[in-house]
Amino acid sequence: MKKYATALLTLSVATFAFAGPSQQDPTARLQAAGQVMNAIMAAPDKGIPEEVLNGAKCIAVVPDMAKGAFIVGGEHGRGVVTCHTAHGWSAPAFISIGGGNFGFQAGGESVDLIILFMNDKGVQGLLSSKFELSGEASATAGPVGRHASAGTDWKMNTEALSYSRSKGVFVGVAVDGAKIQQDNDSTVAFYGKNVSFRETLSGDVHAPASSDSFLAAVKAAERQTQQHEAAERK
Repeated sequence: MKKYATALLTLSVATFAFAGPSQQDPTARLQAAGQVMNAIMAAPDKGIPEEVLNGAKCIAVVPDMAKGAFIVGGEHGRGVVTCHTAHGWSAPAFISIGGGNFGFQAGGESVDLIILFMNDKGVQGLLSSKFELSGEASATAGPVGRHASAGTDWKMNTEALSYSRSKGVFVGVAVDGAKIQQDNDSTVAFYGKNVSFRETLSGDVHAPASSDSFLAAVKAAERQTQQHEAAERK
């Protein structure tokens, strides 16, 4: 009986841990994603290299992604993504991601996941609204530091680079087999209707004021890296 009660308690805790990020208010999720970006850029020597960030066509942030959510089979989380358009960064689109193999260390705590889509092929896969990071389209563990090492091949046909942040530690992680799709519930809750990925990320949707904190963090990160690069060229 005692073993049964312990198992039931463990199940309940795991269920609660999984439910948290999936039920988070869209505006709160945007704020959390902005905080993740700000925290990363606050420590540039241990963050995303400037060359990588400046080359990113889309940036996805999944704050508080649940680890060890064995009830639904593997990690799961919900996040936001924005893409670079001719007029700047697009309004945010809401995503869910789950399944697959993540380069996380074992454990039940949550992590922040960041995925950068680096080329047109990766962007087109994302715009399809149902995209699997597998095979050649897997997300490669991204380099860390102020600058990417010249010896790395992150520019060579890399569709996506991914990172995780847990307890202040920021590292590149590989992601394979995970499925990314549009989070319809959050989209409707935020925009009042179910606008498509392609419409949102192509820049055809106006960004509501409640997305300002996330987009400001992305723009600040871009501006910071461009300023550093300009200063180093002098």
